[in-house]
Amino acid sequence: MSSWPRGAVRRIDWYLVALFAVIGCATLLPASGATADGLALTARVMVGLLFFLYGARLSPRAAYDGLRHWRLHLPILALTFLVFPLAGMAVGLLPHSVLGGDLATGILFLSVLPSTVQSSVALTSMARGNVAAAICSASFSTLLGVVLTPLLAVLLLQQGTSGGLTFAPSQARDVVLQLLAPFLVGQVARRWIAGWIQRHRLLTTLCDRGCILLVVYSAFSQGMTAGIWQRIPPARLITLALVCLLLLGVALALTYGTTRLLRLPREDRVTAVFAGSTKSLAGGLPIATVLLPESELGLLVLPLMLYHTLQLVLCTWLARRWPSADVPDTPAPSLVAAAPRERPG
Repeated sequence: MSSWPRGAVRRIDWYLVALFAVIGCATLLPASGATADGLALTARVMVGLLFFLYGARLSPRAAYDGLRHWRLHLPILALTFLVFPLAGMAVGLLPHSVLGGDLATGILFLSVLPSTVQSSVALTSMARGNVAAAICSASFSTLLGVVLTPLLAVLLLQQGTSGGLTFAPSQARDVVLQLLAPFLVGQVARRWIAGWIQRHRLLTTLCDRGCILLVVYSAFSQGMTAGIWQRIPPARLITLALVCLLLLGVALALTYGTTRLLRLPREDRVTAVFAGSTKSLAGGLPIATVLLPESELGLLVLPLMLYHTLQLVLCTWLARRWPSADVPDTPAPSLVAAAPRERPG
């Protein structure tokens, strides 16, 4: 009998496990009635807190410093906010029988999201890339995403993939009150509370992830009430996974190919691949609660959940392989140290 691989438990993403556990809980024990209303209200308050923390943690200098390395960051931002939305619109042109209107709309929403900060930085570090550039790129993407993502979502989703979504003026107010205003307040308050947040990273991380888990439970509880799983046959779910995998593969290939054409060094190519191909679950779900209809939320964010899972699995595999495949030119320090020294004479 083969033994469990050493260190495998440490490689498990327990947050991802928790996400799917929450979906299972919402499937078996969905919130309903007054409980669901209270949960939805709590989720909206938590979204405001989440964007306040984003503003307080995000250094404007780190984002603006990235502008000096425009040959790296411009392709990343172009892929994130231009090429990806075009790909999302192309998916919407598929016959209705392939994905259905709601899942195609979910793909389009996924396509306008900013890059993820934590994952892109961690993956860049794992693959021995330019970590400082990854921080700058992801920070700048997040700053732009606070404004561009809701704007692109309203412009593109209103065109729709199955007749279109309608956006009331109250939703513009919600974007300002729940997303933009808390973010700006956090930026203003950063000078006083950044140190405290830095010292209490565990607390803020628990707040971040707890908010996302709450949003997921609320969304899928409402989805269960609307019969979400009865509306997605297994074949369509498999098709959705293949579409997400195709989007991820195209993003990885485009970023790598573009940076090679620009003759960027290897460390910058690593940064571009992971910062340009990933999409932020932590930023996407709160925005979805503000922009998308509550009754359809579980179905509309399903592509984002699936893409997030695929990007973690595939990009982690790629990041672990990249150092051994791309850095064979110099012997490893441990091998040099272990080699016996020749004695003179």
